[in-house]
Amino acid sequence: MERNGEDRQISAYNPPSRKTIPPFEALRAFDAVARLGGVRNAARSLGRDHAVISRHLKTLEQWTGAKLIERTARGVVLTDDGRRYHAEIAAAMDAIASSTIDLMRRGYHNHLHISCAPGFALHWMSRRVGMFEKLNPDVEIELRPTDRSPDFGLYESDIEIRFVPSYRAVSKIEVGMQYQEVASVPIVAVASPDYLASAPAIEAPHDLIEHRLLHEHDFDSWAHWLAAHGVFDELDLTGPRLWQGHLTLDAALHGRGVALMNYLVAESFIGSGQLIEIGRDQPAFQPYAEGKYLIFSRADRWDTPLIRRYRRWLIDELRKDHSGLKKTA
Repeated sequence: MERNGEDRQISAYNPPSRKTIPPFEALRAFDAVARLGGVRNAARSLGRDHAVISRHLKTLEQWTGAKLIERTARGVVLTDDGRRYHAEIAAAMDAIASSTIDLMRRGYHNHLHISCAPGFALHWMSRRVGMFEKLNPDVEIELRPTDRSPDFGLYESDIEIRFVPSYRAVSKIEVGMQYQEVASVPIVAVASPDYLASAPAIEAPHDLIEHRLLHEHDFDSWAHWLAAHGVFDELDLTGPRLWQGHLTLDAALHGRGVALMNYLVAESFIGSGQLIEIGRDQPAFQPYAEGKYLIFSRADRWDTPLIRRYRRWLIDELRKDHSGLKKTA
């Protein structure tokens, strides 16, 4: 009986004004449209389909009984009522966002969610992240191998570690983001001992043209590697495209041809003898850094103690493992 009395007392506290608050998803959609100037921009920002945003706007107009937007040939514009309404609710939305960020910072100060390039996650990070946990026993690490960049606006991740090839520009960084280069990585040509035992000898980079070359998404990596090693012939590169780094690695391990591998990924297989680095210690096969690893985070969390600690640890570990890899300040 006492519990029922408590329930009645709690449910009785229901200010009449609260009953008029519209569904929050409808408010979020309206706020995004007003801030970003259109339904499609709002949909991209919130990670929703534009049709869903339109339905939320209709819901809000039905809830309030007011026309908040006008549809024109150029898109949607706010009505006078819409502008007034947004001006009044924007401060409340900002306050909710700010309070939520503060709460998340307090609640997850010992949790680090890392989104990471799959090859690096599997073949380097997963073998060393335990070292960071031993140094920081109060920290819980969540490591997510993925090729998709997380939505930092939705706090899908605290950190992203991304590989960017040298011949591709770093994508435009969103407002509020920060990044740092942590390592410049050599790319090496590798093949299995069985493949090399039955294939023509490779004494110079040009010899590789006669071999079965393994590719990921396209032929660009091999074209750039060969050019960096003095092979400028008009090349008609062939060979299977495997689309994913781990499939290319598996193909090389099973003797299907010669692959270009990030040294951080290939290192353990070279060390165990499962793969052979072609041209190792030969001047003609000089090291070639095809790209770099970058670490990304929100600018407002970049210098929080845990993220700063992890960045420094990561750079120091890469430097210890590979003195040739670039260390940035």
